[in-house]
Amino acid sequence: MDIVVENLTKKYGAQRAVDNISFTVRTGEVLGFLGPNGAGKTTTMKAITTSFAPSSGDVRIGDISVTEKPEDVKTHIGYLPESNPLYTEMPVIDYLYYVAEIHGIPKKDREERILEMVDICGLEGEKHKLISELSKGYRQRVGLAQALIHDPEVLILDEPTTGLDPNQIVEIRELIKRIGREKTVILSSHILAEVEATCDRILIINKGKIVADGTAEELRKSAQGNEILHVGIEGPDKDQLFNALKEIPSIDSVDFLEGKNGYLEIIAAKGHSSRKDVFNLCVKNNWELTAMIPIETKLEDVFRNVTMK
Repeated sequence: MDIVVENLTKKYGAQRAVDNISFTVRTGEVLGFLGPNGAGKTTTMKAITTSFAPSSGDVRIGDISVTEKPEDVKTHIGYLPESNPLYTEMPVIDYLYYVAEIHGIPKKDREERILEMVDICGLEGEKHKLISELSKGYRQRVGLAQALIHDPEVLILDEPTTGLDPNQIVEIRELIKRIGREKTVILSSHILAEVEATCDRILIINKGKIVADGTAEELRKSAQGNEILHVGIEGPDKDQLFNALKEIPSIDSVDFLEGKNGYLEIIAAKGHSSRKDVFNLCVKNNWELTAMIPIETKLEDVFRNVTMK
C-alpha cells in the first residue's frame, strides 16, 4: 500500500508543528525520515498512524483516508513509537498473544504467528521472561514484534534501534530491509549512517517543512559545490609541485594536507573537473601519481546545510 500525504498541517495554537507538507511513499520502499528535534517528524508519523487528526490536509493509506476512516487505516499499519509502551508486568509470550487478539488474528493462526515473530525478532531465549526483566534492546525487539504481528502492509518505525548494541542494530537493519521489499516503511532515526544503510530514499523535515527529498546519493550530489580531490604525487619538491598545480586553469585552490606527506587537497574551479589536468601534468613531468581520491559530501553535511538555515 502506498502512503500519500497531501498538504498536511498540524497546529498547536499559533504554532505549526507541520506546515502544509506533501509526499508519497511507494509499496516496497523504505523511507528514511530525518529532522532535528522539534522539526515535525513525530507529529507527521502520528498523523499517518491516526494518533490524532490533522488540522488540515489528509493522509491516505492505499485509498483509505485517515480523516474519514481512521479505524480502517489502523488495520493496515504497524507502529513502533519512540516511547515503545509495553505492559511490563506481562511475560513476552503472553503480551504477544494479547496483541494478536487485539488485532483480530484468528485463534487457529495465533500461535504460529507469535512463534514466527519470536523467531524473526530474536526473542526465543526471552519469550517466557517478564518484559520488566528485559534489557532495553530486547524491549525494543518486543515492540517491533507487536508492530509486525498482524502482518501490516505499512510499517511506521520511530527510532527503532534505540538502545540496541551494534550487533543488534545490524540484525534489525537487515530485518527492516527484508520487510521493506514487500511493505511500505517509514523509518525515523537520528543515526544518519543507519538511514543511509537501510533506506531507499531520505526525506528531511525542518521547522515543519520538507527541505530535502531524494536518495542519499542524490542529496550528496545536490549539496556538492566545487570538486574536491585528495592527491598524492611523488617526484617534485613541494614548491615545484605547488606552483605547477596553481598554474592549471581548472584548479581554484591547492593546499597540503597536515600529517600526510606529499598529499594535497585540490579544489577545482566552479563547474570544472581538474582530474585530467592533474593526471596530464604528472605524465608530462614524469611524476608518480600515487593517489587521486574524490571527496564526497557526507550525509551529515547535507543534513546540517538544510536544517541550519
